[in-house]
Amino acid sequence: MAVRYLIVDDEPPGRTNLRLAMKAHAGWQLVGECEGTADARAVLASEEVDVVFLDVQMPLESGLVLARELSRLREPPLIVFVTAYSAHAIEAFEVHALDYLLKPLDDARLAQAVERCAAMLGGRQRAAYGAALRDYAAAGADDAGDATRRVDHINVRSVGRIERIAIDDICWIESAGNYAQLHLPGRTVLHRITLNGMAALLPPGAFLRVHRGAIVRRDQIARLDSSGDATWRLHLRCGGAVAVSERYLDAVKAAM
Repeated sequence: MAVRYLIVDDEPPGRTNLRLAMKAHAGWQLVGECEGTADARAVLASEEVDVVFLDVQMPLESGLVLARELSRLREPPLIVFVTAYSAHAIEAFEVHALDYLLKPLDDARLAQAVERCAAMLGGRQRAAYGAALRDYAAAGADDAGDATRRVDHINVRSVGRIERIAIDDICWIESAGNYAQLHLPGRTVLHRITLNGMAALLPPGAFLRVHRGAIVRRDQIARLDSSGDATWRLHLRCGGAVAVSERYLDAVKAAM
């Protein structure tokens, strides 16, 4: 079945560029183009829409206002935010497993967003996506797309799937390039956020940095060992063992 999509952007060139770029993606059907949220509401009320490409900053009303409204639906359409912002907004979108496109439009990034949406729709993940969107709306996103930093859970997106993970279930976290590897009881999960970005979300006092590439949950600390060559390893109750750098050694000892 065709994927039905809606473009919402107050700038005519933005709508035209996206419409033309989407011609490269077979099976995607344009339902309409709207210059603001009021027009979008009318289309959404009368048409079945699978995906909304939604501009964030528009003069009469922010696209985030519409996103908050859609988040209250049981199975909202998927939203790909379109934004000119490239810092906190993007980080906020990624924390909640939401997708985005930066202006000016990049064809390769658009193709990635299209693929992600198709996988989500094929996996019948609208309900999970709706929960992620509600979390984002509840975090208090502003007109730039930024949101309140600290959370009690995160939404992790893998291929065609969104998983909600409680911060309290994380034993320790290590850096994996542009990803953070979350160590949970019995398994690990990759989340697309830097370790520093993840650290900013954690509740104060609950976690401890032990290495530039590792953060552990304080109540998971079990034993600190030295191999005798000035290297230290922290053993955790969950079974993990984490290297401790000299820079953080005093803090680890104090925490114990």
